[in-house]
Amino acid sequence: MNSLGLNLILRLGCICAKETITVNSRKYRVREHLGEGGFSTVLLVEDVVTHKKYAIKKIVCYGSEDQQLAMREIEYYKLIKHPNVIECIDSTRIGTADPILNTTSEVFIVLPYYHKGTVANELERRARNCDYMNPIDILSIFLQICEGVKAFHEIKPEPLAHRDLKTANIVLNDDGTPIIMDLGSMATARVQVCGTQAARVLQDLAAERCSMPYRAPELFNVESYSMVDERTDIWSLGCILYALCYFKSPFDTVYERGDSVALAVMSAHVTFPENTPYNEDMQDLILSMLKVNPMERPYIYSVIESVHDTIAKLEGRV
Repeated sequence: MNSLGLNLILRLGCICAKETITVNSRKYRVREHLGEGGFSTVLLVEDVVTHKKYAIKKIVCYGSEDQQLAMREIEYYKLIKHPNVIECIDSTRIGTADPILNTTSEVFIVLPYYHKGTVANELERRARNCDYMNPIDILSIFLQICEGVKAFHEIKPEPLAHRDLKTANIVLNDDGTPIIMDLGSMATARVQVCGTQAARVLQDLAAERCSMPYRAPELFNVESYSMVDERTDIWSLGCILYALCYFKSPFDTVYERGDSVALAVMSAHVTFPENTPYNEDMQDLILSMLKVNPMERPYIYSVIESVHDTIAKLEGRV
């Protein structure tokens, strides 16, 4: 057999050997890897029957705690039904995680695929051309993100906090509607911290699961006797609104330089670029959420009200 024929067979073999994933009797062919985090991999897949594209989040669990966290994430998807929060289409667990037996389990979560990508992708594209968005368009997008966050915060009997809100965790659907994704860091919002050990546990968990440029100050330095609540998300929303205006979180540059994000966040020294199409009303709205003391931060209902007021002011000036 000549080398051309052998290469053809090898290529065909690679195509035929394309990985497939079965979730509750539905089979999906893996098209490509979309992203990878410390705890999971996100794959672009195609239903082998309908050829419709989906995203599958694959979580490898090494112990019972990992497994419980993954299954809890699935419960959160089922619990929160909102147009600005991603839906779970299907899910399954394969195997049992047992470190003593040296076995792992895999949890697969089937999610919609949004080909437009994330808000972070859109802002990177705009940053290259200094293409600032219209202030009213920004506030319209931000308002929808806030409505999604409100769905977490008003869950009964106890509110939930997303804990990793950032532009990379918000996708855009075909008509540009923002949809919050990745509920893997979600947790009960209100935590009464009693003692240094409890503080250390929460701080370590935040370090693992909450992105630094969007992480609230009280999660960098958890006090031994304190209360942490859903306003951790309000800080992140302030960073998101800043990014919608200026393409990056106010603490992204510190992170990229390798300087201490914790110190920058704790001082909350936020500067605004000059010669941009955003006035003091927008800047005041951002700063109202970026209060170092969480007790001075508004709850989501007040944020939504302030966004409506700012939109009304801007429309009044048009």
